[in-house]
Amino acid sequence: MNSKVMDKIATAIFILIAIIITSVLFGLLGYIIYHGFSKLTLDFLTSPSSSFREGGGIGNQLFNSFYILFLTMLFTIPLGLGGGIYMAEYAKPGKITNIIRTCIEVLASLPSIVIGMFGLLMFVNLTGWGYSIIGGALALTVFNLPVMVRVCEDAIRSVPKDQKEASLALGITHWYTIRKVLLPSAFPSILTGAILASGRVFGEAAALLFTAGLTTPRLDFANWNPLDANSPLNIFRPAETLAVHIWAVNTQGLIPDVREVADGSSAVLIIAVLIFNLLARWIGSIVHKKITSSK
Repeated sequence: MNSKVMDKIATAIFILIAIIITSVLFGLLGYIIYHGFSKLTLDFLTSPSSSFREGGGIGNQLFNSFYILFLTMLFTIPLGLGGGIYMAEYAKPGKITNIIRTCIEVLASLPSIVIGMFGLLMFVNLTGWGYSIIGGALALTVFNLPVMVRVCEDAIRSVPKDQKEASLALGITHWYTIRKVLLPSAFPSILTGAILASGRVFGEAAALLFTAGLTTPRLDFANWNPLDANSPLNIFRPAETLAVHIWAVNTQGLIPDVREVADGSSAVLIIAVLIFNLLARWIGSIVHKKITSSK
């Protein structure tokens, strides 16, 4: 067969695959948003959920999701950045480095339900905290850490070696070179990876089922005492997140409008994850242009 004909056939196949993938993606997104968009009102987004009566919202679950996300990234970013710097700049080729890299790969491939069971053992039973926000945040840190380490390592390794060598040739120390040369150049990629990881954390449910719990106490948003049981800032209270709420409503819901609540919650979750992904590209592009002075 003529090579030009083969080229056209291959091109057509790849275009068809791209169209199928895009159609499935937009079909799923459109279906979820179409069925849940009518439920997206200010009252639904801010009012507390109901266990028996119709008309409940997702205000507490939405707050819990962002609060756990904040705590998770507060732990994940410094640890992931430190691990990425070590793997890119300090780890010498050898058996120990290979073992560390293998551990990172294995940890990254673990199902979230396994991380949840580990969190149940470590952060719920062993610590005696019970179901808590801090337990969920630590479990998601374990879940997200290998991704952040790889993102930071790849971002630092992508910086041209000429910049590092020029800095070292001037007599500047290795650590100062990392802080003032490598990290600023790698920052756009690290920021993009952190935002994408945030979207991954925001939509996680399995790990939080066993660590943060399926309930949320009645929160008093006028009470900012982090030690009070009804304070939204209390890290030792149970906290049902939006993703867990969707699962609970669909499997155990007793409210009359269970379908509407599930559809609305799913639409909010999808829109939030989309925003995370779009923000990652947009902010990363802006930061890259400012650092490189490109248009």
